[in-house]
Amino acid sequence: MFDRRGRTRAEPRRDRQRGEAGGARAEPQAVGPPRRGQSRTERLRAERCRRRRRRRRRMAHGFAASLLVVVVVAAVFVGSKLWHSFGRQNDYAGSGKKDLVIQVHAGDSTTAIGETLHNYDVVRTVNAFVEAAQGNDAISSIQPGYYRLRTEIPASSAVKRLADPESRVGKLVIPEGEQLDDTTDAKTNATTPGIFTMISKATCVDLDGDKHCVSGAELRTAAEKTPLASLSVPAWAIEPVTRMGDDHRRLEGLIAPGTFNVNPSSSARTILETLISASTQQYVKKGLLDTATAMNMSPYNVLVVASLVQRESKPQDFPKVARVIYNRLAEHRTLEFDSTVNYPLDRREVATTDADREQQTPWNTYVSEWLPATPICSPGTDALKAAEHPEPGDWLYFVTIDAQGTTLFTRDYQQHLANIELAKRNGVLDSAR
Repeated sequence: MFDRRGRTRAEPRRDRQRGEAGGARAEPQAVGPPRRGQSRTERLRAERCRRRRRRRRRMAHGFAASLLVVVVVAAVFVGSKLWHSFGRQNDYAGSGKKDLVIQVHAGDSTTAIGETLHNYDVVRTVNAFVEAAQGNDAISSIQPGYYRLRTEIPASSAVKRLADPESRVGKLVIPEGEQLDDTTDAKTNATTPGIFTMISKATCVDLDGDKHCVSGAELRTAAEKTPLASLSVPAWAIEPVTRMGDDHRRLEGLIAPGTFNVNPSSSARTILETLISASTQQYVKKGLLDTATAMNMSPYNVLVVASLVQRESKPQDFPKVARVIYNRLAEHRTLEFDSTVNYPLDRREVATTDADREQQTPWNTYVSEWLPATPICSPGTDALKAAEHPEPGDWLYFVTIDAQGTTLFTRDYQQHLANIELAKRNGVLDSAR
């Protein structure tokens, strides 16, 4: 709309128009009868009702909480019973049923040992053993070998038995320079156990009061009668070993010094085969075959030389004695070593007589120009190294002149005789070499 001057006039508000046209807006009105105010008695009664309702709610909540506690306690109790029941099923109880021997292999983990024990019914479950062994240094560092245990024993008892050094059986330690048979010192009459005796002792085990050992006689018979192929005799030793026929000494030197694990339940044949196989691997690993080829010798003959070096001298003189042997062989001289005379007589470190030196044996280097028929002992690493790498020199003779082991070497025979006289004066020799 426009005013008289042509200007636009403001439009009146619609609510104002509605007010003018229809009057004032309607106000809300109460519905129902008018509300009467509560008396003091009614207010007290209502308050008491509210209090009762609150008490009932608190009691309900308390009962629910108490019921929850009862349920939790019952669950814990039942769970504990079930856990202990499961634990009893997870492990054996008591002192076991019977003795047996189990093997721990090189590199076995605790779980692998547990599996072995479970397979032989020593423990009921692998987990029981692993849990019992947890934190036990003796188990984590256990040595490979054979152990005497019992079937159906608690896992904790199995751990304790394995950690006990007395439980280990079948451990064989062969010192350097030993031979298959026992030897005797003629002066002191002291006996040194031979390799057969050592093996027999290592196989002894008591199972439920029954002591069993593989005897030396069984080992000797196996050495004599078993086909060489069944004894794992290496190819480079077959020919000289075959020449010895059924003499048990044909295996001399083929069992190396060292520590071995022998299964007490094995036969004499199996034990010998195992030891010879392991020893052959040692010789190969130390380079015997390659060195022998470089020396234009057979590995077997190098082994024989090493056995002579071992028996004839002290470690400090090994390389020189090896050179004497090679020098004498090169000049086609007899070696004339007392150790080769004493070997088949099962004696050591004693002077020989004229009668001894005249005996015709496959080992006597007073009557044979070449090497003995077999090694005369099991040479150690140093003796073998000396045989492979002799010290340069032209010596042909040597003799130990005093109790301290001083040994003199010479090429001159007259000087050697003088050295022998010195040894006699010092009480080392009773007669000339």
